[in-house]
Amino acid sequence: MSDDIRLMRVYEAEGDGAPTEGRVFLVDRLWPRGVRKEALHLDGWLKDAAPSPELRTWFGHDPAKWEEFSARYEQELEGRPEAVGPIVSALDEGPVTLLYAAKDTEHTHALVLRDFVRSRRSGQGRDRGRG
Repeated sequence: MSDDIRLMRVYEAEGDGAPTEGRVFLVDRLWPRGVRKEALHLDGWLKDAAPSPELRTWFGHDPAKWEEFSARYEQELEGRPEAVGPIVSALDEGPVTLLYAAKDTEHTHALVLRDFVRSRRSGQGRDRGRG
């Protein structure tokens, strides 16, 4: 059972930067601008694992709203366990890479999603650490 969840900007995952091991999921609700579908080698596009359109609009990538956004997004994920199911299942087989498009790598929903999955798998509480 692996707990190796890596995060990568989708723009770094094209061509030679593509993850070479494990499963790869796009976790944005919208397809990333300027990226051809053929350029990414995905095991799935998990739109429902992304924040709701309403939450995404409210957040607007404003770092001042990060803590509240994180709490609200975790609540959404609690209500949609099937949305993270493919990630949890893939971790049983090996490492997983979550792709996201946001420029701000310290305030991206992918961090919250990764930590949410980790905490559910380990049975521990919240872990919003980096890395």
